[in-house]
Amino acid sequence: MSNTPETNPLLREDPLPIPFHHIRAEHVVPGIRAALARAETELAALVADTAERSYENTVGRLEEITDRLARAIRPVGVLVAVMNSPELREAYETVLPEFSAFFARIALNGELWRAVRAAAESPGVASLDRVRRRHLEKTVRAFIRAGADLQPEEKERVEALQVELSQLQTEFSNHVLDSTNAWELVLADEAELAGLPESARAQARAAAEEKGVEGWRFTLHQPSVTAFLQYSERRDLRERIHRAYVNRASEPPHDNRPLVGRILALRRELARLLGFRDWADYELQEAMAGSGGRAVEFEEDLTRRTRPYWEREMEALQAFARDELGLDPLQPWDMAFAIEQMRRSRFGLDAEEVRPYFPMDRVQDGFFEVARRLFGVEVRERKVENVWHPEVRFYDAFDEGGRRLGGFYTDWFPRESKRGGAWMSGVVLGGPAQDGGWDEHLATIVGNMSPPEGERPALLTHREVETVFHEMGHLLHHMLSRVEVRELGGTSVPTDWVELPSQIMESWTWERPALDLFARHWQTGEPIPEELFRKMKAARTFMAAHHQMRQLAFGTLDLELHVLFDPESGEDPVARSREVMSRFHVRPDFARDHFVTGFTHIFAGGYAAGYYSYLWSEVLVADAFSRFEREGLFSREVGSAFVDAVLSRGDDTDPAELFREFMGRDPDPDALLRRNLGAE
Repeated sequence: MSNTPETNPLLREDPLPIPFHHIRAEHVVPGIRAALARAETELAALVADTAERSYENTVGRLEEITDRLARAIRPVGVLVAVMNSPELREAYETVLPEFSAFFARIALNGELWRAVRAAAESPGVASLDRVRRRHLEKTVRAFIRAGADLQPEEKERVEALQVELSQLQTEFSNHVLDSTNAWELVLADEAELAGLPESARAQARAAAEEKGVEGWRFTLHQPSVTAFLQYSERRDLRERIHRAYVNRASEPPHDNRPLVGRILALRRELARLLGFRDWADYELQEAMAGSGGRAVEFEEDLTRRTRPYWEREMEALQAFARDELGLDPLQPWDMAFAIEQMRRSRFGLDAEEVRPYFPMDRVQDGFFEVARRLFGVEVRERKVENVWHPEVRFYDAFDEGGRRLGGFYTDWFPRESKRGGAWMSGVVLGGPAQDGGWDEHLATIVGNMSPPEGERPALLTHREVETVFHEMGHLLHHMLSRVEVRELGGTSVPTDWVELPSQIMESWTWERPALDLFARHWQTGEPIPEELFRKMKAARTFMAAHHQMRQLAFGTLDLELHVLFDPESGEDPVARSREVMSRFHVRPDFARDHFVTGFTHIFAGGYAAGYYSYLWSEVLVADAFSRFEREGLFSREVGSAFVDAVLSRGDDTDPAELFREFMGRDPDPDALLRRNLGAE
């Protein structure tokens, strides 16, 4: 396989979009190795340069080298997540250690570190603009944080740890995907489908036909398992699918139990080598929280304030399950079912009732219209051939002046080659170019939403509608970036700030003026009836404390493992995880599972010691959205202020200052409790 741009799509720098349809497993190893060789040559030339050191010829040049290299491998990462195959996985895992080692060695290169320090101390620093000065300061801190001042043998160990961690995290993700795909529940008797709505039955029938089996096939992919646990009247079958889901990747051949302990041990060792008490202190030094201790305080305080509301909800749920459903005692596999039945009883609302009003295409177009009204962004679909699957679609985004900001792919429905969940990935970060022009952005949005059923379009639950708006919020953060320094642009921000742009967009899915733009019956075109909308609003905070405690459980577990748990103690981290989770359940036995072996967010998804950020950001969201409520849900003035202070700024300014720029004050810490729990 040739390593030239003409024959290897990973090495081409053509105008966007990227030729995903030409990328094959055989391109990966030679392509990435060629990109690495080029980067090594460029780095050596940077170090050997005898010119007086400056920001431009040292830090700016280093950013160009690393960005070009990362741009070569990002498309492979996209494909591994959405079109996983044994060949692609093997190729990616072959070059990943080499790629990780290159980045680990950057900060450990003594000559490069001397060059960076010289640039930081050069007379020209005084004339740098604010953003470049911030970039220079953060680069110096990044070198120190990565071990630039360590002894040679310590640097070698840091590199080895970084490489092994990247391999283990990829292996963890693969185990979850493989164990998810390895399980199925095939039902041949229609009586066993009791309680399941037609949408779930149709999806299960289609899944069975896809595999060439008779009956109805249920899997551990999100739309399937969620619907089954929420609606199935067969308690025994709910138990089977629940146990399978919460014990994913917990036994051979897809066993993450050894990986959990090993990853935690390596992270702790790396943090200590780099001068930090634990992984949380290392990870959060640059975050809004600032330290693991501050994140723990946040979780503990919010848990304490949420618990009384949660306890009342759990008492009511258990009484309802016992008296109305005959579920005594309540079991883990009863929770979603009992909550749905109680919602119907209290509010007359069946979550399936709203599904016909949320066809996927209308929901997506609805978001585009909200973005146009608020932020002046125009989105247009463009037919392109360079997609990885027939379901993938491509869109161009333009600002209100008609300039193309960039493009993005959408890939919304589950398949066995795709990992679970929903996410936005920034593939190329553009923005203002040095010549005064504009470099285009490129991104992907991926989900596992309820798929189409025969001739019927994909009809989403309201929770899935929120997810679409959430990921599109991340997209706006990427596409509207105007930061000239790419390392500070887009979503390259602290984890406890990155969820503000995404979570705030969910708010419009609860507002009638926004819903009227897109929420229309897929057959009749009628808007959501007012009575149904009132039921939705009335039920919005139903079991809100339960959902908040669930998030607190995940965040607390994350911090427990990265702050308080000692990997060298010999204690089983899986057992420790169960103990932590038991504090957030109705009874301790609800936590007798292997949830942690499937916790990809913290072991493979970039949220290690950062899961608390979802609720941290929710506090910011609850407060920031109040300005839209006061001044107008579609106020262009407020929308422009949000773009100027948040969506366009990346990490060019401290996030706390950006929030103050938008709101005129610090966040109100009680905003979330007022919104979700009605606290005074």
